[in-house]
Amino acid sequence: MENYALQSKENDCKNCYKCIRSCPTKSISFLNNQASIIHLDCILCGNCFNACPQKVKIIRNDINKVKKLICENEKVIVSLAPSFIASYPTCSIKTMKEALLKLGFYDVEETAIGATIVKNKYDEMLKQNTQDIIISSCCHSVNLLIEKHYHECLPYLANVLSPMLAHGKNIKERYNDAKVVFIGPCIAKKDEVDKDLNHYVDAALTFLELDSWLEDNNISIKEDTSKEIIEQSKARLFPIDGGILKTMKCENKEYEYLSISGVRNVLDVLESIKQGNIKKCFIELSTCSGSCINGPAKSKHSSSLINGYIDVSKNAGKSDFVVKDIDISHKYKQDYSFKIIPSESEINKVLKEMGKTSSDKELNCGSCGYKTCKDKAIAILQGKAIKEMCLPFLMEKAANFSSNIVKTTPNGILVLNDSLQIQQINKSMCKLVNIDDASSVIGLNITTILNPDLFLDALEGKVIKDVKQFLVDYNKYVEVSIIYDKKFNILISIMKDITSEEIESEKKKKILDESVKIANEVIEKNMKAVQEIASLLGESAAETKVALLSLKDTLKNE
Repeated sequence: MENYALQSKENDCKNCYKCIRSCPTKSISFLNNQASIIHLDCILCGNCFNACPQKVKIIRNDINKVKKLICENEKVIVSLAPSFIASYPTCSIKTMKEALLKLGFYDVEETAIGATIVKNKYDEMLKQNTQDIIISSCCHSVNLLIEKHYHECLPYLANVLSPMLAHGKNIKERYNDAKVVFIGPCIAKKDEVDKDLNHYVDAALTFLELDSWLEDNNISIKEDTSKEIIEQSKARLFPIDGGILKTMKCENKEYEYLSISGVRNVLDVLESIKQGNIKKCFIELSTCSGSCINGPAKSKHSSSLINGYIDVSKNAGKSDFVVKDIDISHKYKQDYSFKIIPSESEINKVLKEMGKTSSDKELNCGSCGYKTCKDKAIAILQGKAIKEMCLPFLMEKAANFSSNIVKTTPNGILVLNDSLQIQQINKSMCKLVNIDDASSVIGLNITTILNPDLFLDALEGKVIKDVKQFLVDYNKYVEVSIIYDKKFNILISIMKDITSEEIESEKKKKILDESVKIANEVIEKNMKAVQEIASLLGESAAETKVALLSLKDTLKNE
């Protein structure tokens, strides 16, 4: 099994569908009561990781991999994401470096150096004026979205390495024997490292992993109140919304310059590009709302989004890092996964199976995680979903099931509130108490049709089960069971009409009584005869009496 950057823990899913609702590309399948990530479609935005209340979405832990790198290599250098200042707001690059060196790293550099190289390339592309639309390639989640789901936008994705890979290449050109470890708030960077065939970066850790590693080694990052700003550090702005544009020259006035963050907004932009509604534009895209400072795996020490934005802005200098120009060209390719496209007749069949027999039944409520009922039907046909994920369908199914039971059962069913007012009564109960119209007693107190004693006993907590009762007003015998539901404050009574059984029992009792009477008469007559011939029979008379009395007792017991 491939070791993906983000996985679902088996057997712990509670079927809440929250991950599916949060997933922008519906890259979650729900089968066998388990939600699983469809890795071929996943863009690693981390929405499901943050949305899951059971915490069953697990980020791959690469700490041991990094420890191994440190043990086997002298120079393992950290490329530290510029969003560190938002995740660790009281520190500085100086104190971060001190803490990381204690973990065994050789040196610590800022990924912002790679960001400077990238932004220079963007400026060059704009100057060349050969590409109609340019989409920034810094966010690997955006790159995955385009490669997997928006192939039409691939020609507009800047053929430039991300700042992480650009920095990794830069480090390895300066240190031939170095290994590079990226540390930041992003899950997708792990996948980017996995797919990096040039091995510019050897491993990626999240700030959550860094938190854990530091705690295990009792290392704390010291506060730095001075926070001396390096003048040549403008690219530290990259992790905030609009930060890339803030570092660029943007001199070509033929272009519009847009910054869009948040995966839903990114999807809207890509749809617009796909439809041909955007022209001559440079677009900075990030799937995280607020950009990288709001990454899914940011530190537990992170400041609020607005404070993170302020801290990053204050931490950036006015000019660029001094960098050597290197080749960071990269060709992004379509990552196509085959999807079954069902026919309209197949879709309509599934819709009908979900009770969507007409358009007005298609509520498109989104409770299942899909935008429309049709989208859900397609997901079912693609093996990603099941019919039971439809909440209205389940509710209607449960209601019909309950209603059919109440309507068809021969037993009388009565539901009261805790004030003994009738809330529901079925046809069998109406027949039992001689009521023609159920609505005529709804809301009335139970005393209008029945003695309330057993209901009062049930309210007090007494167990009322199969209690035999004679309804004087209706000349009927019933077996009564009453359940008090404390959660909803209702009394549910089930009454079984046993009148015919009782009448049959009375007939049998009458026959037995008559048999006993006849037996008594026979005994009396026999006793007289016995007395007359007692002298002749002797002890046999006593035996005869015992036998006859035994017969009498037997008949009584019957």
